[in-house]
Amino acid sequence: SKSHSNDDANPTNNNPFHFDPTSQYPRPSLLTSSSPFSFLLTKWIQANSLALLEQAVEDHNAEHVATSPSLADSLSYRRCIVLPLDDRFDPPVGVFSHNHVQTGDKMSLSRNFWEAIAKSKAEVPWLFEVTRVEGVTSPRVQVPLDEFHPTSKNLSRVVGGALDFRCPENYAFLPHWMMKALGLRPRDVVDVRLVTTTPPGSAVKLRPHSNSFLNIHNHQAVLETELKHYSALTLGTTIPFDYRGERFFFDVVDLRSAPRGERVG
Repeated sequence: SKSHSNDDANPTNNNPFHFDPTSQYPRPSLLTSSSPFSFLLTKWIQANSLALLEQAVEDHNAEHVATSPSLADSLSYRRCIVLPLDDRFDPPVGVFSHNHVQTGDKMSLSRNFWEAIAKSKAEVPWLFEVTRVEGVTSPRVQVPLDEFHPTSKNLSRVVGGALDFRCPENYAFLPHWMMKALGLRPRDVVDVRLVTTTPPGSAVKLRPHSNSFLNIHNHQAVLETELKHYSALTLGTTIPFDYRGERFFFDVVDLRSAPRGERVG
């Protein structure tokens, strides 16, 4: 996976795409406020900061739409504010991704991406690239070395599929592992685009974080079943699987493309 040398450049105060997380936390307390209006003032500052961010993203996307050479191109890309997926996005029983919101590569995207698929006649699997934006995305979050230790600490992009196309315009909801892989915090800004050039895979090498997975009877079949919830894999990421109430983590350490088995960089 390619990365940019200035990927973690500190955003300046003049960067309209930067949302200051300190404007949210800690939450103000009415009991400790020195003025009866301080709580409302703090909330207004928070709302104003988010509104400015949303307007900057909207303006960027409007310019893209206005200058795109075709309708399909105008629909296939958006700059997005990211938030993590949670259980409220879990599809109903019977849908393939049920109970796999966090153990798959599916993200919730806005309706324009569905329209882009229709206009471009893209073939399945429908894949989307999420990319950190140099000088725009805030500095990378330093993830504690617990269950997550990616083989590449400077990933700038990840490819995945779509869970649905019902999230608000200019937003995207990502699984937790994808947020961690890109070093993102809630309300960071990224670029999302429909991609049709991802090579098909022929082989993958995964490194488990725990030997306990090997103790599962017929663990190879379990692994193959769970991998079906990943439309694509990105070298250097750490992906999770659940099996019988236990979560297992695997580093993606090698990918080979079809048909000649060339290594994917």
